[in-house]
Amino acid sequence: QVQLVESGGGLVQPRGSLRLSCVASGNIYRIRDVGWYRQTPGKERELVAGYTSGGNTYYADSVKGRYTISRDNAKNTVYLQMNNLKPEDTAVYYCNAHIFISPYYVSSTNYWGQGTQVTVSS
Repeated sequence: QVQLVESGGGLVQPRGSLRLSCVASGNIYRIRDVGWYRQTPGKERELVAGYTSGGNTYYADSVKGRYTISRDNAKNTVYLQMNNLKPEDTAVYYCNAHIFISPYYVSSTNYWGQGTQVTVSS
């Protein structure tokens, strides 16, 4: 059994900053790709930042230059640093991770965090 536990989120003013954290625990052999998604009412959940196990990163055009994804493999933790926040960044943010639970498995299992609300407003 694997769990992803998120922390952070809340109310922040425009141009402010916020850092989200997500910790994976349980029967973990290796964590492959990780990412952060966000969703607003009536819209599809979208990938905003990704980080592969090989060290490659991805950012959606809407957040490029303002968001930074990072990971601490020793702590099984992924972070999302959000700077220069805008009202349109308001959404529920979810972390996602592909995790191998055995050295003999050829496929990873996809896990989601519970989601945390980020509201950008003055």
